[in-house]
Amino acid sequence: MNEFLASVERRAYRMAYIATGNREEALDIVQDAMFKLAQRYADRNAEEWGPLFQRILQSRIRDWYRRTRVRSVWQRFTGSGEEETGDPMDRLSGSGAEEPLKRIGEQMAIDRLDEVLRELPLRQQQAFLLRVWEGLDVRDTARAMGCSEGSVKTHYSRAVHRVRELLEEHWP
Repeated sequence: MNEFLASVERRAYRMAYIATGNREEALDIVQDAMFKLAQRYADRNAEEWGPLFQRILQSRIRDWYRRTRVRSVWQRFTGSGEEETGDPMDRLSGSGAEEPLKRIGEQMAIDRLDEVLRELPLRQQQAFLLRVWEGLDVRDTARAMGCSEGSVKTHYSRAVHRVRELLEEHWP
């Protein structure tokens, strides 16, 4: 189980971060999903862990969206709100060996991809990330998202077209 969790934690964090736009929330979501998988499904076959983990992760992301909507309505009602500022140290790269211009270009492309993925509707975002980043097939993606295979195909197709459209100027 530990090896499996170590193998998916970075990609899961990235998916949660793209969905939430908040590092701490993303970490909480991933940790909660990992805990639930270990707690409830450790006795299952190792081949089942991938789709189960993705289903738990996507469920936690949807829960976060619901909580955020409720919080937003409450804050508008009460007139309170918090401004978040990121830690500038989080943006620094650890390696100085690469060419600075190449690193800047790559970081700009990654930042733009993150922006584009955040602009996608949640279901399209989920389908895209599960199919492209996680490499799940349509059946496993449908199980992870809790929808039909036809819905996965539709969401994925729309996401791919939108990503291509928005990134056209950044990639040849």
